Amino acid sequence: MDLQVVSQNRSFGGEQTVYSHQSETCGCEMTFAVYLPPQAHNGPVPVLWYLSGLTCTHENAMTKGGFQEAAADFGVAVIFPDTSPRGTDVADDDAYDLGQGAGFYVNATRDPWRAHFRMYDYIVNELRDIALKNMPVQDCHGITGHSMGGHGALTIAIRNADMFGSLSAFAPIAHPTQSDWGRKQLSSYLGDDESSWAEHDSTLLLEEYGWKGDLLIDQGANDQFLDLLKPEALANMMAKRRQPGQIRIQQGYDHSYFFVNSFARDHVAWHAERLS
Repeated sequence: MDLQVVSQNRSFGGEQTVYSHQSETCGCEMTFAVYLPPQAHNGPVPVLWYLSGLTCTHENAMTKGGFQEAAADFGVAVIFPDTSPRGTDVADDDAYDLGQGAGFYVNATRDPWRAHFRMYDYIVNELRDIALKNMPVQDCHGITGHSMGGHGALTIAIRNADMFGSLSAFAPIAHPTQSDWGRKQLSSYLGDDESSWAEHDSTLLLEEYGWKGDLLIDQGANDQFLDLLKPEALANMMAKRRQPGQIRIQQGYDHSYFFVNSFARDHVAWHAERLS
């Protein structure tokens, strides 16, 4: 694997590095970021995956999420993938919530998307293999994410429970098959057969499979996108399934990175405890 270093910065005794590489899965150049805590100098450390939301790249959470200090304190690496394939040859749409920047962590099966939009396989297989082969990290993974990335974290972990030891989310799109943040994208990427959408809906997946551990979900009470996120669907399903975990409604917080930054340490500590 020919990894190119785009940038590297010292942070809380560790290293924040951005890499680019030619992705076989997505058929284009992809960029991702990795924070390695100082403990990685002495041996492999557990990994926390952070999946970002609509319009984001690897950079948003890397610079605004506030994960590095906590990751250094708890000895956890954090990987920040991009949210979609990119490039002049990659399909796109004028809308902010479709195409580049809006991969929704699915493998597209419809044109013009299916040639490049394979973010599910990219995260679960290709980028995971790259990290294990090229970074001082253990095969010990937690996953979290924000908004569209929270949707990705929940659906990827529930479908691959053997690969992930811990799972959390910030304001996830919790029921995309019943939301305009979901129905539009799933129909565009996967087609009109709604039976194929269920494996990308965390509420439906939780009903069918449950989750092997406990869940941590933080949701801002003043989130301007509550009607699109539908946290009540996930909360009701957790109650129905008797699923261990908690959905914390955080008074006064909105959907921004100020919200993510405020609770990043909680999530890193929570994952570190379960991955140790």
